[in-house]
Amino acid sequence: MEIRHKIQLIKTNTKNVLKNSGNGSLTWQIARSILGVAAGTVLLCWFLNTVFLEHYYVEDKQDMLADSFSTIDEASRNDRLLDRDFDVTFENLCANGNITVMIISAERAIVRSSVNDTQQMLIEFLDIIFGERENEVTVLSEKENYVIQRQKDTRLDSEYLVLYGSLSDGNMILMRTALESIRESVKVSNEFLAYVAVLAIVFGAVTAFFVSGRITMPILELTDISKRMTELDFEAKYLPRTKYNEIDELGAHMNELSNTLERTISELKSANNQLLIDIEKKTQVDRMRKEFLSNVSHELKTPLALIQGYAEGLRECINEDAESRDFYCEVIMDEADKMNRMVQKLLTLNQLESGNETISIERFDLTELIAGVVSAAGILLQQENITVTECPTEPLFVWADEFMVEEVVTNYLSNAIHYAGEPKQIAIRYRETDLCVRVSVFNTGSRIPDEDIDKIWNKFYKVDKARTRAYGGSGIGLSIVKAIMASHHRECGVVNHSDGVEFWFELDMGK
Repeated sequence: MEIRHKIQLIKTNTKNVLKNSGNGSLTWQIARSILGVAAGTVLLCWFLNTVFLEHYYVEDKQDMLADSFSTIDEASRNDRLLDRDFDVTFENLCANGNITVMIISAERAIVRSSVNDTQQMLIEFLDIIFGERENEVTVLSEKENYVIQRQKDTRLDSEYLVLYGSLSDGNMILMRTALESIRESVKVSNEFLAYVAVLAIVFGAVTAFFVSGRITMPILELTDISKRMTELDFEAKYLPRTKYNEIDELGAHMNELSNTLERTISELKSANNQLLIDIEKKTQVDRMRKEFLSNVSHELKTPLALIQGYAEGLRECINEDAESRDFYCEVIMDEADKMNRMVQKLLTLNQLESGNETISIERFDLTELIAGVVSAAGILLQQENITVTECPTEPLFVWADEFMVEEVVTNYLSNAIHYAGEPKQIAIRYRETDLCVRVSVFNTGSRIPDEDIDKIWNKFYKVDKARTRAYGGSGIGLSIVKAIMASHHRECGVVNHSDGVEFWFELDMGK
C-alpha cells in the first residue's frame, strides 16, 4: 500500500504540473505522452511484480527440482550414482540450484548426500515428509515417481519446495530447496521501482522538453510565418534545418504558398487599381459628355434665339425700310457665322482628340508664319489700340504641321487681343534650347485666377463669360491648342506675371 501511495502521489504531482503549464501546447502534449509512457511502464512493472513474480519464481524452482530429479534418475538407471564422473554433475546440480539432495536405500542407508551432517538432514527430511507439527503443506505436482510439495515451517517462518520419490534403481530420493522470502523480494523490488519511477519521470520530463522543443520550435516558426501571412506580410521565409524532414517540407510548401499569395495579391491589386482607373475614366467621360451637351446647348441657345427673333421680325415686316431689313439680315448672318465657326472648331477638336486628324510634319519658317498671323490681325489690333512691342524677325525653322501651328498662334494672339489691358501691349518671344524652341505670346492686363489656371484648357470653360461672349468666343480655342500640342507630343501652358499673362508652346527645331 505504501508503494501504491508513492506512485499515485507521483502521478498526481505530474498531472498538476502539466495542467498548470498549458495543456493546449504541442510541447506539453508531447511531454505528457513521454511522461505517461514512463509512468505507465513503471506501473506495469509494479503490477507484474506484485501479481505474477511470486508465482513465476515458484514455478521456476519447481521446474528446477524436476530437471534435477530427471538427471539423477537417469544416472541411477545407468548405475552411475557412485561413479566419479557423476560427482561433478551432482555437485553442480546442488550448488547452482541451492538444492539439498539425499538418496536413501530401502534399508534407510544413505547412498549419497550433498551435506556432511547426514543424520541431522535425514531427520529433517523425514520430519518434513511425514511430520505434521508446525508445518503447512501444499502439493504442487504429483508424478508417477515423485511428488513436489510446498511446505512452510511456521516455527522458523521459512518456506521450502520438497521433492520426494523413488529412483529407477529402487532407492528413495529426497530433495529440498529453500524458497527465499518472495514477498519480501517483491516489496524490495517495488520500492526500488518507486525510486526508479521518480528518476524516470524527472529524466523523462527533461528529455520530453528537449525533444518536444526541437519538434515544436520549427512548428512555432511556421505558426509565426502563417500569422504574418494573414497580415499580408510575405517577407518572412522558413529556413530548413540541417537534416531535411517532414516539417522542413511543410516549410518549403509554406514558402511557395507565401510567394504565390504575394504574386496573386499583387496581380489583384493591379487589376483593382486598373479597374478604379477605368471607372474613374468612365465617370469623367460621362461627366464631360454631360458638360459638353450642356455647354453646346448653352452656346447655341443665344444665337438660335437671335436668329429666330430677327427672322420672325422680318416675316412680320416690323420695319419695312431697307436699312432695317439689312440690319436684321446682318444679325442673322453674323449669328449663323458664329454658330458655323463653333461647329467647325468642335469638328476640328473632335478629330484631334480621336486621332483621326492627319498630321503632316514638315519644315517651315516659324517667324514667317507668326508675321503672317500678326499681319492678318492688324485691323483688329488698330481697333483695340494694341501695340505689338516684340515680334521675332530672324528666321527660325521648325518641324511641325504648319496649318495646326498657325491655328495655335492665331488662338493665342486672338486671346491676347481680347484680354489685353492697359497699357495694351503684346509681345511674341522665342526661347531656344538644344532640342526645341518655346514660343510665348504675352499680353498686359489682369492675371488669370489661380483656381482657373488648370481649367482654361477644358472645352467651353470661360474665366470671364461676359467678356468672352462680347467678342464671340466659344471657349473651345484653348482646348484645340491643347489637342494640337498633344498630337505633336509637345507641351503648352500659361504663366501669370505681375503685369499680364503669358501663353506658350514648344516645337522641334529644324536643325
